[in-house]
Amino acid sequence: MKYVDEFRNPEKAQALQKEIEKLSRQIDKHLKIMEVCGGHTHSIFKYGIEEILPNNIELIHGPGCPVCVMPKGRIDDAIALSQNPHIILTTFGDAMRVPGSKTSLLQAKAQGADIRMVYSPWDSLKIAKENPEKEIVFFGLGFETTAPSTAFTVLQAAAENITNFSLFSNHVLVIPALKALLENPDLQLDGFVGPGHVSMVIGTEPYEFIAQKYHKPIVVSGFEPLDIFQSIWMLLKQIVENRCEVENQYNRLVEKAGNKNALTAMNQVFTPREKFAWRGLGEIPNSGFQIREEYAQFDAEVKFAIPNLTVPDHKACKCGDILKGVLKPWECKVFGTACTPENPIGACMVSSEGACAAYYKYGRLTTMEKKANQQNKVVANVS
Repeated sequence: MKYVDEFRNPEKAQALQKEIEKLSRQIDKHLKIMEVCGGHTHSIFKYGIEEILPNNIELIHGPGCPVCVMPKGRIDDAIALSQNPHIILTTFGDAMRVPGSKTSLLQAKAQGADIRMVYSPWDSLKIAKENPEKEIVFFGLGFETTAPSTAFTVLQAAAENITNFSLFSNHVLVIPALKALLENPDLQLDGFVGPGHVSMVIGTEPYEFIAQKYHKPIVVSGFEPLDIFQSIWMLLKQIVENRCEVENQYNRLVEKAGNKNALTAMNQVFTPREKFAWRGLGEIPNSGFQIREEYAQFDAEVKFAIPNLTVPDHKACKCGDILKGVLKPWECKVFGTACTPENPIGACMVSSEGACAAYYKYGRLTTMEKKANQQNKVVANVS
């Protein structure tokens, strides 16, 4: 199969692994490399990539899982909207099980709320046409990957004058999140595996500040095993050669300037919020999308009374520290005991892209704990 089988070739993977080992021996420090995207985290654990990397290379699992960074208060707001008997709430399946302060959308649906899972925001327009007596609210979330389809849906609703459709926007932006991470003194990173899907939309140019201001290399990567191996090799090569650049491994799909049509639609419909709260990371300036005034008739936050409360995370959950790469999932006391995919306390356990869910699903804890102990020895020897 084109663009699948050739990126899972065991012989090529072994060759890249050997090249990575050669480069790692030229680096006399413990490296921390963050894969920003939750899709990369999932692939890394599915294919056991982290287990076979040299011991002086540690992968940090970043905040690129959209449902993982959704704060409890916004989930509670969505549930509050669904309690209105005149509203049909629609959203993606990933959002259904994210825990709010007391319940989830899935539990609210089981209790009688009209909440419907959709594959795309366009499905919400169809539901609006079929139910003219109801208000249809699409709970939109995700990074710049999903924001364009939401923007096109709003534009289509405006073109067709579908007045019973609105959007509860919770789209977030990757660049402000990366800036916040780089400003965090507790997190010392040596490079980034950049998000592939987001970069299909925004391109590679927005990452230049990482290399120019913070002097960190970044390689935008695809999601297959060889994509990730090659991206790590490219990062190590930059480090060995004392370079800090933005490189594009995923050039079969990602262009430097991004997707012009998608960017135009996003900029037409959305504008950055002054600030947006991320679960575990706190408020980050200009890190979320809100609807422009020109399209206020499609803004659920304008049309309906929304509590807009700030709800603290569960005290036992260390999802915030895991999203920042400060802790590994097994270092959270409730991981795998009180917190499981069937009963998630934290958002990192909800989605398959969350670090906790990936650790739990693929059952490599013993191996990873051993590797972590070896990495700690490497750090101690270096220091």
